[in-house]
Amino acid sequence: MFATVLPQPVTTPFPDDLFSAVTKLKRELNAVILAHYYQDPDIQDIADYIGDSLGLSRQAAQTNADVIVFAGVHFMAETAKILNPDKLVLLPDLNAGCSLADTCPPAEFAAFKAARPDHLVISYINCSAQIKAMSDIICTSSNAVKIVSQIPAEQPLIFAPDRNLGRYVMQQTGRELVLWQGSCIVHETFSEKKIVQLQTHHPEAEVIAHPECEESVLRHANFIGSTTALLKYCLTSDSQSFIVATEPGIIHQMRKDAPHKQFIPAPALNNCNCNKCPYMRLNTLEKLYLAMKHKSPEIILPEAIRAAAFRPIQRMLDLS
Repeated sequence: MFATVLPQPVTTPFPDDLFSAVTKLKRELNAVILAHYYQDPDIQDIADYIGDSLGLSRQAAQTNADVIVFAGVHFMAETAKILNPDKLVLLPDLNAGCSLADTCPPAEFAAFKAARPDHLVISYINCSAQIKAMSDIICTSSNAVKIVSQIPAEQPLIFAPDRNLGRYVMQQTGRELVLWQGSCIVHETFSEKKIVQLQTHHPEAEVIAHPECEESVLRHANFIGSTTALLKYCLTSDSQSFIVATEPGIIHQMRKDAPHKQFIPAPALNNCNCNKCPYMRLNTLEKLYLAMKHKSPEIILPEAIRAAAFRPIQRMLDLS
């Protein structure tokens, strides 16, 4: 994890209207605010663009802003910096990491890759810049099946770091993949038993799920897709009720776009908020304001890693 943090006042008086203050700072800095669907509603509502990893990557690659404020997690802000080495990239809370990225330590993955020198490495974008730098192609949940399908059948493949997404890609493409055994704490907490119970109480509801979920959950899904695909499906489906098996932040946009429909968060294994990403939720509107006001924390990457990580991301964008 790379970044630099400038000292900030211990206490900072906040404006009465944070939305107006952020909008003013955005003009002054020529900044763009990119937010993931899993962010708090306030951040989604102030963002210039809301999307999943693929959409956010495309926006980061195309922006003319001088400052990118990334309301997401660390690997997402790193991706923006990889694509924009000359721009200031800010992350509201530097501790907004990723449990999935943490399951793939660079030194261990380097050894894993070295043991399979004939394999092409396709890495899910939910990984660190160091892992991206060791990869041949990056993918997202939106395009993983499409990208793997374009690789010649005789080419052996490593897929990292998410085993659940990798397993789903194998099922959809019929390809054998060597899977790194990483996973997301959020998508592994959904309870199959409780989803079945919800279906009993809401027999009219369709189950929609992210492919990072475990296979036991996916087999109950009427539709499987990325966060953007789930949102689009809800808008076009004739169903009026959905059980949503992904981080519930997306439900804010679902309710805004389809207020006449019902969206039910899929329950976790325990009576907890474990289906909310604790890292995504570290970002707040207050922290976003402070990051813009103080131009910190800034994402900094060593040029060698940035340049190496750029190539597989660009290949993803070309193949998508």
